[in-house]
Amino acid sequence: GTSDHIFRPSINVFSEFLEDLPDTDEPVWVLGECYSVKTEKTELLSDVHSRLWFTYRKKFSPIGGTGPSSDTGWGCMLRCGQMILAQALVCSQLGRAWRWRAEGGQPEEYHRILHCFLDRKDSCYSVHQMAQMGVGEGKSVGEWYGPNTVAQVLKKLALFDDWNSLAVYVSMDNTVVIEDIKTPEQACLHTHGNRATMCPHSQSQSRSDWRPLLLVIPLRLGINHINPVYIQALKECFKIPQSCGVLGGKPNLAYYFIGFVGEELIYLDPHTTQSAVESEAGSGVDDQSYHCLRSPRRMKITNLDPSVALGFFCKSEGDFDSWCNLVQQEIQMKRNLRMFELVENHPPHWPPFVPPTKPEVQTTGAGMSYVTRQTHNITPITNSGCK
Repeated sequence: GTSDHIFRPSINVFSEFLEDLPDTDEPVWVLGECYSVKTEKTELLSDVHSRLWFTYRKKFSPIGGTGPSSDTGWGCMLRCGQMILAQALVCSQLGRAWRWRAEGGQPEEYHRILHCFLDRKDSCYSVHQMAQMGVGEGKSVGEWYGPNTVAQVLKKLALFDDWNSLAVYVSMDNTVVIEDIKTPEQACLHTHGNRATMCPHSQSQSRSDWRPLLLVIPLRLGINHINPVYIQALKECFKIPQSCGVLGGKPNLAYYFIGFVGEELIYLDPHTTQSAVESEAGSGVDDQSYHCLRSPRRMKITNLDPSVALGFFCKSEGDFDSWCNLVQQEIQMKRNLRMFELVENHPPHWPPFVPPTKPEVQTTGAGMSYVTRQTHNITPITNSGCK
């Protein structure tokens, strides 16, 4: 974040103080998996170390040709956005049970995923693409993002990723609309009345062509700190098998939360500056710096900034149905205050649901020009994509 340097010393002391996992009988939950510290410490650490870890980088080609060549001090939420998206891609291509091996020998899909995030303008989810796509969300390059903005940017960039064909759904007004996810064409009909001809998406998705789904739910869970009434529900999110982590942190300090133990959240911290990794297309990447091999960092849940975005990954429609059932049972029925709503149909008073579509692509010499769309979003032009 913008004021990392003010906080950095105390945070490092705090992290080192908590560095080793506590010797506890309480279960440790990481992205839907449960571990015992006493009997499964090796498996737990292997799981955490296998997550793709994106941090500040320096010495990459300037963003937009003339912009910054490092994201230190401003890119932490972009890096956390990369981590939550990478986790969805790993689950989609390799499965939740896949583990990274430091000695190498990773599958080809792993290297293809990593290539999508390299710090170069032609990588699908690079900091270059994210920063330029953020201009359409009202953020200038080098400005700090919140969780909702980074989710909107990922939703747009995923449209250019033909290899993964990931659907990114970002909820509005604390509400997940099942119909908008499962049958966008039905949502179109409802919001346009029966004038199906007006809906350009009415043929866009049949029930059979479900795409792997990253579901992002931006929330505000309090005024200045998280309201304690939401803490148990937040923990439940890490227990759900579809858990893909949570974007959040402290004011101006973004973290990617992957689990909890007791009253502490476990997170990956992007606030380390490493040099950009050079890689030629088609070659393997030296990936050691993309995995955090120290003990997982922890912070007290009560210190959490209330602005968060919950992430869930549903590979199949069955996974999504199962997620809906779990949310209704564990998060909605058992709590006095709901974190978010789950509804079947598109609320009639909302604006029409329009599934996201690719902005017009114009390849320009500079690789960066903007086009104003009818929605009044200014969207960067990209000719990259994960092939």
